[in-house]
Amino acid sequence: MSRILLGTICGLVYGALSAASMIPLSFSDKTAALTGAFINRFAIGFVIGAARLPVPSWAQGLIFGILLSLPDAIITKAFAPILILGAIGGLIIGIIVGKWGV
Repeated sequence: MSRILLGTICGLVYGALSAASMIPLSFSDKTAALTGAFINRFAIGFVIGAARLPVPSWAQGLIFGILLSLPDAIITKAFAPILILGAIGGLIIGIIVGKWGV
């Protein structure tokens, strides 16, 4: 499967899981919070599939997972959960795209 398609699928799954995990939480604008979380996590998968850095695929996933999660962490001041989940998700997607992406 192509890297970009695999990254897109991984991003869709990661975004859906991330948004679903936030459903029980309360926000002043829940629609915006869920949409923002979905788009951020989808972007991680898409970018990992689209980019080719001169590093191992797991490292590329980790780099993009943290880098793309950083703005949300700064805005919400919830650094640990957002950055840790971004790093873990990016790492997993990086491994998947590196192993099965062509």
